[in-house]
Amino acid sequence: MYHKTLSYRIFNTLNTSGLILLAIVCIIPLWHVLAISFSAKSAADANLVGLWPVDFTTEAYKKTINNPVFLGSILVSIKRTIIGTAITLVLAFLAAYPLSKESTVFKARTIYAWIFVFTMVFNGGLVPFYIVIQKLHLMNSFWVLVLPGAVNVYLTILMLNFFRGIPKELEEAALIDGAGHFRTLFTIFLPVSLPAIATLALFSMVFHWNSWFDGLLYLHDAKSQPLATFLQTVVIQRDMSTMSMSPKEMELLSQKTVNAAQIFIGALPILVVYPFLQKYFVKGLVLGSVKE
Repeated sequence: MYHKTLSYRIFNTLNTSGLILLAIVCIIPLWHVLAISFSAKSAADANLVGLWPVDFTTEAYKKTINNPVFLGSILVSIKRTIIGTAITLVLAFLAAYPLSKESTVFKARTIYAWIFVFTMVFNGGLVPFYIVIQKLHLMNSFWVLVLPGAVNVYLTILMLNFFRGIPKELEEAALIDGAGHFRTLFTIFLPVSLPAIATLALFSMVFHWNSWFDGLLYLHDAKSQPLATFLQTVVIQRDMSTMSMSPKEMELLSQKTVNAAQIFIGALPILVVYPFLQKYFVKGLVLGSVKE
């Protein structure tokens, strides 16, 4: 067997070692942030923290959890991620179904497909888009975080290619039995598309959870901003006005330790969700990519 040959074992060893090294390189920065978040102010400010906390303390997490603005931003991000992902999946699912048909079945398919692709290459720019948001009265509204990016063309194309890999016999059998397109879509295509849906859901969740620029641009109230925008304001712009730290707390806490605690808490939900979707994620990437 080929897997018993010397060359294959060498390749497998090198490949495994490389992936382990890559995983370690990816984990070390996050582990370093975690170590800083549990370290004392003096050690963090003096850059003495490596991979293990120095003078272990949980004061940074106590301050972060008791910060109402931080907790509010987490709730906004959770709400945005759930609602935004649901809307994106529904629209991608509904758009990909007709676009996956042949031109003989859906004559205008090519025209609509190029319209979708056109939006990926060209756009009106930031200023016209900002004016549109104003005219639609979406400024300082939660929906400004969800609706502008509701139709994700890239995810729609992924779902479209997956639909093309589904045997046509399944759809033909449903149509012969009297099912319409909507019933065929939700009773035939939906059950067999769970791997692709999980893949799209993961992409959409990561996008909504990590998106910060729209909150910074369209939301002027810090209490209504998502977590990514809050972290960008505190960590990058170094605006600590939302932290409301007393003089005593400033003696015990360092900006580095508080920022590290907030960053780790912000990354934790995606780290928790990803392992449960990983098997669908890998399967969804390859299904539909090879056609007979």
